[in-house]
Amino acid sequence: MFRLLGALAGFFLLGFWGIFLGYFIGSFIDRFRAFGPGGMNPFNAARRQSVFLETVFILMGKLAKADGRVSETEVSHVEQFMQKLRMTRDHRLKAITLFKQGASADYDIRPQLDVFLKTCGYSPNLRQMLLVYLIIMGLSDGHLNSAEEELLRTIAGRLGYHQAAFDQLLGMIINQAHFAGGQSTSANALEDAYKALGVSKDSTDQEVKHAYRKLMSQYHPDKLMGQGVPEEMIAVATEQAKEVQTAYDLIKKNREQNRATA
Repeated sequence: MFRLLGALAGFFLLGFWGIFLGYFIGSFIDRFRAFGPGGMNPFNAARRQSVFLETVFILMGKLAKADGRVSETEVSHVEQFMQKLRMTRDHRLKAITLFKQGASADYDIRPQLDVFLKTCGYSPNLRQMLLVYLIIMGLSDGHLNSAEEELLRTIAGRLGYHQAAFDQLLGMIINQAHFAGGQSTSANALEDAYKALGVSKDSTDQEVKHAYRKLMSQYHPDKLMGQGVPEEMIAVATEQAKEVQTAYDLIKKNREQNRATA
């Protein structure tokens, strides 16, 4: 939309050549609105995708090693994660190499985090998605042990997250997982739904809808790929979006029922 408005404004202000200048400026505004600051430079997309992939699997290796050893269960979870992503053979081999690199006892994650921050750090969504993938990996066996949580907090701090912000994100991801498969059998499903969206039962309808839309935008495939998330890694975000949708639908249905019986 802004590219057209820019072209029109350029024509009225500068004449024929102003069309091109206005269109160019409008295109950047449209790209910012669609993809955020992480997608402003389309020519750097391949580099962002490469660094994001490297960082995810290196840190997954470090996370698996957090308690001192990489168990067969953790290796199995990583393999299942790669299968879920439907990675190409080349990407799969690269991911395994990166995982082993991160899992080595003397590997220092700080240089890799510095590279990530330099390449992707200006996008809050990419920083958050990195944490989302790591939390999902850490929860793949049903829980986070103390060593894993401590490492995640260290990574989150390096990414600019305060403790309260990380606690909220962790709670949201844990409760979103309760809606995997499009339903929840928990006796506390409604309470879980509010936590999955990062709101409470006292939040207004507008606040709930705003939280829902924010999360759906965060997990939107086109936006993520535009910012620098590899296409193969979109599958996990798509599942998260489905879980958010299910949680929101439950809250909405419950509120409509309450209004009808009031």
